[in-house]
Amino acid sequence: MTRSYCEMAINNPVHAVYHNTEYGFPVSDERVLFERLCLEIMQAGLSWEIVLKKRAALNVAFDGFDPDKVAAYGAQDVDRLLSDVSIIRNRRKIEAIIANASIVIGMRDAHGGLGKWLEGNYPKEKADWVKLFKKTFKFTGGEIVGEFLMSIGLLPGAHWDGCPVYKELKQAGKLSACS
Repeated sequence: MTRSYCEMAINNPVHAVYHNTEYGFPVSDERVLFERLCLEIMQAGLSWEIVLKKRAALNVAFDGFDPDKVAAYGAQDVDRLLSDVSIIRNRRKIEAIIANASIVIGMRDAHGGLGKWLEGNYPKEKADWVKLFKKTFKFTGGEIVGEFLMSIGLLPGAHWDGCPVYKELKQAGKLSACS
C-alpha cells in the first residue's frame, strides 16, 4: 500500500476506521474472512470508498456474510440482491459470492475451515496465491487476491513503515512473517 493511502486514510471519515482497526490486522474468523473476500470481489472495477460506504448495506443484504446462509441463496435471492439499490449490483459478483460461500463450507471438512486453509498454504508469494485462488474460488484475480491477503495480514504492504497502524501492529507482534 502506498504511503499516501495511509496518510489519507488515518483521518478520513470513510477510510479511517477500516484502516486504523482492520486493514492489515491478522484475521482467523471465518465470517470475517468471507466478508473481506466478498468486499474485495465487490470492489473490482470500483473505488474502495464506494465499498466502505456500502459495507453496512452489503452486510444486511448478504446476511452478515454468514457462509451457510449465503450458500443457500437461490434465484429469488439473486433477484432480490440485483434490485437492492443500497448495494453494489453486479450479477457476476453476486453469483461468485454465493458460489464461494459453498466453497468455504466445503473447506470445513477438507481443511478445518477457510482460516486453516489459508494457514496451511502460508507462506506463498502473491503470484502463487493468485493461482491457488483462481483454481479454488470464483471471480478472484490478482488485485482481488492481493488486497484480500494484505487486508488480513498475509501479504505485506497494507501500511508503510511510518504509519502509526504499522507501528502498532509491529509492536503488538501482529505483522505476518512476510511484512
